[in-house]
Amino acid sequence: MKISKTDYFFIFLALGLIVFDQITKFLIRSLMTKGQSIALIPNILHITYVQNTGSAFGLFQNTVGILIWFSLIVLGLVFYFYDKLHFIPRTLIIAGVIGNLLDRIFLKHVVDFVDFRIWPAFNVADSCLSIGVILLIIYIIKNK
Repeated sequence: MKISKTDYFFIFLALGLIVFDQITKFLIRSLMTKGQSIALIPNILHITYVQNTGSAFGLFQNTVGILIWFSLIVLGLVFYFYDKLHFIPRTLIIAGVIGNLLDRIFLKHVVDFVDFRIWPAFNVADSCLSIGVILLIIYIIKNK
């Protein structure tokens, strides 16, 4: 299999997003204590250190093992359908899944910290994953 320029860009972008995600989580773990919250814009945007043992929106708490397997299955499906998926959603989904998968494997929880107070706290990987899935749905609907 020949690797194209697009594939190299995909690898670079995905790795960059994963590294950015892991750096932000490392900084939160290093500089804050669990539950600590810093108001950037009071009552609107806070940085709050949350250890999430579940999935998105804090669902399925204490299911780290199952979520690790689910993440691996999702990655397998993305790589299986690699050529059929649009470049941007594919990159964002892979970066998001790997970013949170690393937390689940090494920390046994996901570090969340972006807190808008009207939505559960989230992180860079969550953002990548959410945007990637939305773009993938739009791409599928548009190209039916």
